[in-house]
Amino acid sequence: MDLDARRNADPQHWNLATSIRVLAMDAVQAANSGHPGMPMGMADVATVLFRNHLKFDASAPNWFDRDRFILSAGHGSMLLYALLYLTGYEQMTIEQIKNFRQWGAITAGHPEYGHAEGIETTTGPLGQGIATSVGFAIAEEAMRAEFGEDLCSHRTWVIAGDGCLMEGISQEAIALAGAQKLGRLIVLWDNNDITIDGAVSLSDKTDQRQRFEASGWRVLSCDGHDAADIDRALSEAANGDGRPTLVDCKTIIGYGSEKKQGTAGAHGSPLGDEEIAATRRHYGWEHAEFIIPDDILSEWREIGKRGAEARQAWNDRVDGLAADKRDAFARRISGESNGKLGPAIAALKDQALEGQHKVATRKASEMVLEVINPALPEMFGGSADLTGSNNTKTGDLGVFDVQNRAGRYLHYGIREHGMAAAMNGIFLHGGFRPYGGTFLTFTDYARGGMRLSALMGLGVIYVMTHDSIGLGEDGPTHQPVEHLAMCRATPNTLVLRPCDLIETAEAWEIALDSEDAPSVMALSRQGLPLLRQDAGDNLSARGAYVMREASATPKVILMASGSEVEIAVKAQEKLEEAGTPTRVVSVPCMELFRDQDEAYRQQVLPGDTVRVAIEAGVRQGWDWLLMGERGSDARAAFVGMDGFGASAPAPRLYEEFGITPEAVVEKAKALL
Repeated sequence: MDLDARRNADPQHWNLATSIRVLAMDAVQAANSGHPGMPMGMADVATVLFRNHLKFDASAPNWFDRDRFILSAGHGSMLLYALLYLTGYEQMTIEQIKNFRQWGAITAGHPEYGHAEGIETTTGPLGQGIATSVGFAIAEEAMRAEFGEDLCSHRTWVIAGDGCLMEGISQEAIALAGAQKLGRLIVLWDNNDITIDGAVSLSDKTDQRQRFEASGWRVLSCDGHDAADIDRALSEAANGDGRPTLVDCKTIIGYGSEKKQGTAGAHGSPLGDEEIAATRRHYGWEHAEFIIPDDILSEWREIGKRGAEARQAWNDRVDGLAADKRDAFARRISGESNGKLGPAIAALKDQALEGQHKVATRKASEMVLEVINPALPEMFGGSADLTGSNNTKTGDLGVFDVQNRAGRYLHYGIREHGMAAAMNGIFLHGGFRPYGGTFLTFTDYARGGMRLSALMGLGVIYVMTHDSIGLGEDGPTHQPVEHLAMCRATPNTLVLRPCDLIETAEAWEIALDSEDAPSVMALSRQGLPLLRQDAGDNLSARGAYVMREASATPKVILMASGSEVEIAVKAQEKLEEAGTPTRVVSVPCMELFRDQDEAYRQQVLPGDTVRVAIEAGVRQGWDWLLMGERGSDARAAFVGMDGFGASAPAPRLYEEFGITPEAVVEKAKALL
C-alpha cells in the first residue's frame, strides 16, 4: 500500500491517526509486552469515529448522555489509552502511557473498568465486550422510553476483532441484539484476517457478514484506511434503519510496519526498535518516542471538547425538569439506593410470620419480587428461557421488546453466556439494577460474565434456582453439586443460599444493598418450611447466625445452608432428645460471615464442640468453618455430596446419598 499517497490525500487525518499508532508502538516496546498491531490497524477508524461521530466530552467522562465506546478487542488496549490521552481525559497522562502494563499504572494490559475514566467496561476475554455492549444498548432503549429523548439519546459504538466474533458468546449477543432491534448499537469490525496463530483461514471459514445479516443486523463496509470511506460508512451507520449495524472495516494489522504488516508478527509482541524506526520513516513521523507535536495534540484536544456544547444543552434540559422528576432521574443515574426497599422487606417478613408459608425458595424469591418490583422502578429482570422455573417475572414489569421499550422484563432466550454479559452492560450503563435467572448448574455457561461482574465490582444479581440434587428427576446433568463451591471461590461475590421465605427476603435486601459486588441467589426447587420465627434484624446479613439454640452449653454445632437447614433442625431434635445439647447455625452467606468481627464469629462458633456441616453439594468451602474458627479436624464432619447426583424424586435422592437427619446424628455421635 502506498503510504505516501494516503498521507498526502488527507495530511490532517494522517497526523491524527499516526499519533495513535506511534503511541501504541512506543508503549508496547517500553513494556516489552503488548499488542501493537490492532491499534496500528484501527487507528484510522478510531480517529474518524472520535473526530466526527462519537458524542463525548473529555472534561466530563461520566456525562450520562454520552455515546458509549467499547473496545471489545481489549488486547488492543493502547488504542483506547492513546485516544483518552490525546483527547484530554485528565486521568490518562503521558506518564500513564509510558508505564503501560506496569505495576500501579491505570494502563493495564487489557482495559479495566474503574482504572480510568473513559473505560466503560472490562474487556479481557474476547467476545465479552460485544456481548456487554448489548446490555448498554438495552438500557439506553429502556431509559429513553421511561425518561424521553431529551434526557437519554445516545449510541453504543464497539470495536470488535476476528477473535471476538469467533467466540461463541458473540452469537448469543448478536442474536439477542437482532431480535430486539437495538438500532443504536454499532459494531465496527476490525476485519484484518489475522489471529495469534496466523491467518483466520487456519481455523475459520465463517462468512461474518451473512451471519450478522441472518441474525437481524444491517451490514455495511468500508476501507478501514480511507478516512473518507470510513466517514461515509459511519455516517450511514448512525442514520439507522432500526436494526443494529455491523460495519466491516477492512484493515491491515500492524499498518505501516515494514516487515510485520499484515502478519501475526504484529499481533501480540513488540515490533522492536529497528522496526519501529523504519515504521516511523514510512509514516513520515520525525518525532521521538512518546512525543506528540503541540499542533497535533492541540487538534486532538479540540476533538475532546467537541461534545461540550451538547453536554451543556443536556444539563440545561435536566435543570429545567420539575423538581420531582429531576430528583428521580438523578437518583436513577447515580445508582443511589431506594429508600422503599427496607420497609417493603420488613413488611413481607412480618407477613411471612403470620402465614407460616412452606414454599420453595424460588417461589419465596418471586414473593419478594412481587413486593419490591413495584416499589423500585430500577429493577430490570429476565431469564434465560426459564421464567416459569426461576419465578423471576412479576405482573407489574411488562416485557421489554421491540413493541414495548418500557417493559422491565427481558426474555434472553437460551443464552446464559449472553445474559450474564448483557446484565453487566445494563448495570454499567446506569439507571437499572438487573437480575436474571437460570438453573444454578448453568453458572458453567454464565461464568465468564459472572467473573467480570465480580472483577468490576458490579451489583448484578444472578437468580440461580434448582440449587441442589433436590431438583430431582432432571438428573445429574442439572444437579449442581460443585457450583456453590465454584461461586464461593470467586473473589468479591456474595453467594446467598436462604433456607426459607424470611431468609430469602433478607437475601434480596442484601443483594440490592450491595453496589460493588454481584450476588448469586441459590434457590431451591422443593418446598421448605418457615424455620425463622423472628422478623427483626436482617440476621442473614451477618452471614451465619444461631437458628436454633442448644438446651445447654452446646456440645454439637450443626451448620447448614438452604434446604439443608431443615435437616439440621430435625437432627438437632434427635440429638437433644438423646441428651446432647446441640446448636443449629444457618449459614446463608459464608462471605458475609467471614467479614464479621472475631467476637461475633466466636459467639456463633465457640471452640470445644463437635461440628457437622450439611449441604447437598461438595465439601469444598466448608472446611474453614469445620476446622478453622476454633474447630478441629478430629471433631468435624461433612454430610453432603462427593460425586454427581442421579435421576429420581428428591426425597429418594436425599435418602440414597445419605443427606438425612439420621446420617447427621450418626456423624455427630461418632465424634462425641
